[in-house]
Amino acid sequence: MNERIILHSDLNNFYASVECLYHPEYRGKPLAVLGDPEARHGIVLAKNYEAKSRDVRTGDPKWMAEQKCPGIVFVPPHYDLYMKHSRLVRQIYSEYTDQVEPYGLDECWLDVTGSTRLFGSGEEIADKIRKRVKSELGVSVSVGVSFNKIFAKLGSDLKKPDATTVIECDRFKEVVWPLPVKELLYVGRATHNKLKRRGISTIGDLANANPESLKFWLGKMGIVLWQFANGLDTSPVSNIGAKSLIKTVGNSTTAPRDLISDEDIRIILTVLCESVSARLREYGFICRTVQLGIRDNELEWIERQGKLEIPNRTAKSIFELSFALYKKHANGRPVRSLSVRACDLEPVDFMQLSLLPEARRLEKQEELESVVDGLRSRFGHFSVQRGIMLTDRKLSDLDPKGEHIIHPMSFFN
Repeated sequence: MNERIILHSDLNNFYASVECLYHPEYRGKPLAVLGDPEARHGIVLAKNYEAKSRDVRTGDPKWMAEQKCPGIVFVPPHYDLYMKHSRLVRQIYSEYTDQVEPYGLDECWLDVTGSTRLFGSGEEIADKIRKRVKSELGVSVSVGVSFNKIFAKLGSDLKKPDATTVIECDRFKEVVWPLPVKELLYVGRATHNKLKRRGISTIGDLANANPESLKFWLGKMGIVLWQFANGLDTSPVSNIGAKSLIKTVGNSTTAPRDLISDEDIRIILTVLCESVSARLREYGFICRTVQLGIRDNELEWIERQGKLEIPNRTAKSIFELSFALYKKHANGRPVRSLSVRACDLEPVDFMQLSLLPEARRLEKQEELESVVDGLRSRFGHFSVQRGIMLTDRKLSDLDPKGEHIIHPMSFFN
């Protein structure tokens, strides 16, 4: 079997880079993309290298970032621009292979094993992609090249920005094993602390540990990490458009004030459900199940879910079920945050046609909402609003683009 050639591309400081692209006056200055402080999530979402050099970190509250870096520029997130550039970058990738697997908005794996006769070696393809992304889109990307997905991702992290790093099969131990074990994908803080307590500080230490001991300490993930450290990852790169990539589509928000009435809940749920519905249409799915998450003002969190009578993706259906779940399960306390998630997804082409009146109503509702999607795409999200959204502008002006798309590898074990 021929050795695979896997690339992992990682857009450098993606959100901050896009902001500087559209605002040249910010270039060369420390900048951070910040959540809305008035909406109670004023933390650093992304930062550029100038801010990073002053120890500004993702997750820092605004006051801390200002303390570390006086004069730092704060900008709000513009998810529509980030989504646009993410799609444009993936179009470039797709010209080199149809095996492109997204890992968030700013990262992708590419399997170019079958592309080398047309485009050159893996390193040459990586260099071509870097140059095109920079010249055509104005942002930079770092690319790791290796024989599996884990080491390709590791490579993209080793040199930044705008760099290609190759980790070859016959010398990966020289490059990978001296690195801190926390650099390995899926070694989070808790796992890192467990390994550290047992004297495992490098990837080499992990590779040479007893796999049965790792299984005892970490469960089956211990065996998986041992395989990764030894270069034994064989997971494939999914094809573009593979429907199995996305498992759920959801959105959540922390409200700018506690939600105390049904009307408050209706407004927030409308924003969330419209966002989820539009994203389902964008990715070509319907859903069977809707999951609602509620966090009250004492930070107690519950999740409940229900089945749609007919699988669909209309905001109306998702809202009605979400609100019914809220009425049934809310504990009476003021609500701090809500989440809505569409689950049990199926490609829309699997949807069964029906002559039932309810199915016909759903079809008409789908057509109506698709028209609204088109208008918002052309003229902005707030160009078309439901009447309820005018009753409280502070609640209804929440950014609708904070969607969270859950991929299988996000829950690897």
